[in-house]
Amino acid sequence: MKSSQTKKLCLAAILCAVAVIGSLFSFPVLGSKCAPVQHTVNILCAVLLGPWYGVGVAFSASLIRNLFGIGSLMAFPGSMLGALLCGLIYRYTRNIPLTLLAEVFGTAVLGGLCAYPVAIFFLGKSAGEIAFYAYMFPFLVSTVGGAVLSTVFILALEKGGLLAQADCDQTIKE
Repeated sequence: MKSSQTKKLCLAAILCAVAVIGSLFSFPVLGSKCAPVQHTVNILCAVLLGPWYGVGVAFSASLIRNLFGIGSLMAFPGSMLGALLCGLIYRYTRNIPLTLLAEVFGTAVLGGLCAYPVAIFFLGKSAGEIAFYAYMFPFLVSTVGGAVLSTVFILALEKGGLLAQADCDQTIKE
């Protein structure tokens, strides 16, 4: 059991590093910056590690990005809510398409809505006035890109038989 926890912690640390480094790569889509790596990591955490590790990785990656000045405070609600929702959906359904939709909904809709009070509290009222409209679309663009990218990784894991092995590890109490 201890070796399983160590493996999970090591994988979580690797995925956190991937999320931080991956945040340096983005591309424009319809006037929005698409940075899909964090969302890909959220979905991989949901499938491989479970919801609580996913939230921990999302929080850690957001914190590290902010400490290095390569992220914004809006990374916290978007990534953490997406990770939690897709992690819970996968844990209880084991349905990959539903998990992908949960990441998109959790990040784009719930995270976008939660970015509004964060923007008011930390960035001031003027930023808060535009936050309600300004965060949902960019979050949606990035999370859909991440869902597509993670589908490729999950299909590769399934083909290699590694996804079934990871599901066995999920039965261990978190």
